[in-house]
Parts: sequence; C-alpha cells; structure tokens
Amino acid sequence: MSDKLTKKQRSQLMAKISGKETEPEILVRKYLFSKGFRFRKNDKRYPGTPDIVLPKYDTAIFVHGCFWHGHSCRAGRLPTSNKKYWNAKIAENKERDKKKKRLLRKDGWRVIEIWQCKLKNKKQFSRTMTKLIKSLKQ
Repeated sequence: MSDKLTKKQRSQLMAKISGKETEPEILVRKYLFSKGFRFRKNDKRYPGTPDIVLPKYDTAIFVHGCFWHGHSCRAGRLPTSNKKYWNAKIAENKERDKKKKRLLRKDGWRVIEIWQCKLKNKKQFSRTMTKLIKSLKQ
C-alpha cells in the first residue's frame, strides 16, 4: 500500500509530532507533583534530556511512546508498509535510548522507563505509579 500523502505533506505532518509535553508525560508529572515530588522537566543539562529529572533522588525518568521506542506491546507494532524504513528508524531510536541510559548511569543516575501502554487505563496507571513511588523511596 502506498502513502496517500506526497513526500512534502508527509514531512510536514511528521514535523508536527512533538517529543515534549505529551499526554503520558503530563500524567506522570501531575501524579508525582500531587505526591509531593519536585522535579525538572526536559532538562538539557543531563545526557539525553530526560523527560523528568528528580535531582533529590538521582533519578531520571523517560516516558516512552510505545511506537516510537519499539516496545513489544501491541501499540509498538510497526506499519506493514515501508518496513525497511521503519525497522531502521525504530532500531536507531532504541540504540539512542540505550546510549542515553548508559551515559546517565555512568554519571550515577538511576534511570526509569515508563511505557505509554502502562498508563492507558486507571488500573495499569495506578499499578505503574505505585511501583514508581516505591522505587523512588528505596
């Protein structure tokens, strides 16, 4: 199946996709703030510009979209068209994520990844946030 958009239209559409202030990020930040945690968001001083930085806990949190970061869940499945491109794109994203985590850990940071699919419904959100809070308090 070919793309219904021209190359220029597709490029413009993809350029509008922002990596900051996503709904999952906002949900996690609001929850942390409501529990008394104070943080920095998208702080460029740290390797990989983590979505959420909790300096007091030496913790960096990345809130990943399942599709863009190649999660193994249903939402992380690749499109059936243009497989070569998408395989390379997602593999590149995964490699970049590994590098970010490695650099942060080398600097003494604890790195936590939260996947978008784990925030989809109230039960999963609650379970994920409870686990996050427990890990921060350790």
